[in-house]
Amino acid sequence: MQQMLHRRAALCAFTAVAAIALGAAAPAPTALVKIGNFTFAPQVLTVSPGTTVTWDNEDDTPHTVVANDKSFRSKAMDTDERYSMTFTKPGTYDYFCSLHPHMTAKIVVKAP
Repeated sequence: MQQMLHRRAALCAFTAVAAIALGAAAPAPTALVKIGNFTFAPQVLTVSPGTTVTWDNEDDTPHTVVANDKSFRSKAMDTDERYSMTFTKPGTYDYFCSLHPHMTAKIVVKAP
């Protein structure tokens, strides 16, 4: 029994070292923007390149997420629907709701 435990411990240690040596990918960063009361929260979100931002519509009204430069656009999201976009390039991405143009916000992507 003792020998079996040593083998399992050795196998676990080997697996961990192999994962590190092979460059096992860390989980991609994520961020959340909540849509509620006809606002995006946070109003300004700063993330690093490679971050996936998810917009979650918590309002009782449909909303969209549309980049001012048209680089991304969601469909109309009903209550509890989500839209995600991965930001790979540094920059500032202003966006709005095409159904309610007074709703505006921005994603700032900054290299670490």
